[in-house]
Amino acid sequence: MKRFIYLFLVSLLCSNFAWAEFKLDARYEDKDGDMVADTPKDARKLIDPSTLIFAYTPVEDPSVYAEVWADFLVHMEKVTGKKVQFFPVQSNAAQIEAMRAGRLHVAGFNTGSNPIAVACAGFKPFAMMAGNDNSYGYEMEIITYPNSGISKVEDIKGKKLAFTSQTSNSGYKAPSAILKAEFKMEAEKDFEPVFSGKHDNSILGVANKDYPAASIANSVLVRMLERGVVKKEQLVSIYKSQTFPTTGYGMAYNLKPELQEKIKEAFFSYNWEGSKLLKEFESANQTKFIPITFKQHWDVVRKVDDAMGVAYTCK
Repeated sequence: MKRFIYLFLVSLLCSNFAWAEFKLDARYEDKDGDMVADTPKDARKLIDPSTLIFAYTPVEDPSVYAEVWADFLVHMEKVTGKKVQFFPVQSNAAQIEAMRAGRLHVAGFNTGSNPIAVACAGFKPFAMMAGNDNSYGYEMEIITYPNSGISKVEDIKGKKLAFTSQTSNSGYKAPSAILKAEFKMEAEKDFEPVFSGKHDNSILGVANKDYPAASIANSVLVRMLERGVVKKEQLVSIYKSQTFPTTGYGMAYNLKPELQEKIKEAFFSYNWEGSKLLKEFESANQTKFIPITFKQHWDVVRKVDDAMGVAYTCK
């Protein structure tokens, strides 16, 4: 039910903002209408790097995920015949800029950054993690700590609410839209917004009582609970949204077509059984890669961006 309520709320919000039509930066073409950059026809514009640079979305400590992804990157090396190097990015903006500048070739961009990466960096998402039954996604939750004085969303009025970054779907855009439409609450006017930079920072901040409340992706919370970084009794959830698509995996638009196919093959042929990826993501019901399209699977995220008046202006 909450899924349909939320989509209705987003439609209400659209009357309050100028619609920001999604379009690619002028440097890219989309002649087939799939909403992502076309691979160049001119061979001179294609690249075939000897080393592929891979980055995972910086939702948590990059050093943790260098090890988590190690086995997968070895598999990608075998399939592509290329050396693959993990790139520990520190922010969503840095990750987008790295791909736009040609320094990043394969990546997982978080939910909210996907549209900006597609529009501004030539990112071509093609895969997402899912469960064995092909179910996927996560929810945005607003959390607090026990005895914080906050038992419902309205209690945040006059207090601080921690967001992650302005490019994050669950860490900023979705909660801002929901708070305005459902609870008539706006940042600066009804509560003080603060930015932690990452979901794990927000979760730890609430657990340690540095923030009275925070909006976070519960997929990150599940993994942190599984690793014992925080304890369940340290946190209280007061709101849970509809299900959103999770991290989208893809590559730079201008890689040679043969290399693009090999990269896709690496994702879809990877054996998760006994892997470090399975150990890390199984608790969030993520046990395999499934094919996705930006046009279909990120439709709801683009609606949130519309509601927030997001303009895909590339600098």
